[in-house]
Amino acid sequence: MRFLVTGHTGFKGAWLALGLVAQGHEVHGLALDPAPGSLYERARVAELVARDVRADVRDAAAVRQAVAGAAPDVVLHLAAQPLVRESYREPRSTIETNVLGTYNVLEAAQATGSVRAQVVVTTDKVYRDVAQPRGYREDDPLGGRDPYSASKAAADIVTQSWMASTPGAVPTAIARAGNVVGGGDVCADRLLVDLVAGFSAGVRPQLRNPGAIRPWQHVLDCLHGYLVLVDALLDGRASGEAFNFGPPPSSAVPVGTVASKVAALWQGSAPWQQDAHTDHPVETATLTLDAGKAEQDLGWRNLLDLDETLAWTVDWARRTAAGEPVRDVSLEQVLAFAERTTRVAEAA
Repeated sequence: MRFLVTGHTGFKGAWLALGLVAQGHEVHGLALDPAPGSLYERARVAELVARDVRADVRDAAAVRQAVAGAAPDVVLHLAAQPLVRESYREPRSTIETNVLGTYNVLEAAQATGSVRAQVVVTTDKVYRDVAQPRGYREDDPLGGRDPYSASKAAADIVTQSWMASTPGAVPTAIARAGNVVGGGDVCADRLLVDLVAGFSAGVRPQLRNPGAIRPWQHVLDCLHGYLVLVDALLDGRASGEAFNFGPPPSSAVPVGTVASKVAALWQGSAPWQQDAHTDHPVETATLTLDAGKAEQDLGWRNLLDLDETLAWTVDWARRTAAGEPVRDVSLEQVLAFAERTTRVAEAA
């Protein structure tokens, strides 16, 4: 099939493009320029993409032209300003990108007759922060204290409204996930990025909030969820619904625990230390998802446990730092993950 991926130059988007091409699909992209040293650049993903449009999703005309030019069967909307701390610095652009950008993609997909299915990716941070011990479920209230969370909750609500109020709307569903890790991430203020950089340089990484609990998930598990949701939409199911894609409770552990595990994988690396500064923006203390709906309704399963997730990430970083081709190492992991999905499906 023909896919249009918005945000294809980002971390998730580059892995998604690699995976789709490996499955034999044609991939078109719409995004801003990639960050220096990104997976998109290092794996030369541009060579594999049929059409690579560089535009801002806030530009409605550019989005409409890109979607029409691709004439895709499926739209996967990943483009976003994805960082909480950046949203404090640039709240307006965060809101415009995440809310108006999403609406522009919805309108463009609706105006393009080829589109048969559409997945809008929001985040686990769309849920109102009530510090509940159980994982958030799809019917829990949405909210957001920081500009990023508020913008993504608003994008989620706008998408729900669009799906309910647009006659003959393209079959569309919402995917909620977060805290994905894997090789090739270069975004600032992300734990694994900071850990890999610190341990590679032989310095002790500083953690802002080592007690914060997050659901750690490998990027390939997350993207597998998106594609299972696409299959459901093409099969006439799931339209108008939202789904959480998160790891099991055993993978929801404190930041400090993850840092210690990565240090051990780095074989004798210096341990982490807590950042002595106290002027950091407020972040959610506990955030986990309940993915029971995706498991029951879509048959999706998270396949890599926490230790495997971190081991795959460290293995990617070590091998590419040693000079192995980034695309080769990445595709090797894509294919290994695909083989696991096949084995699990056959055993079910």
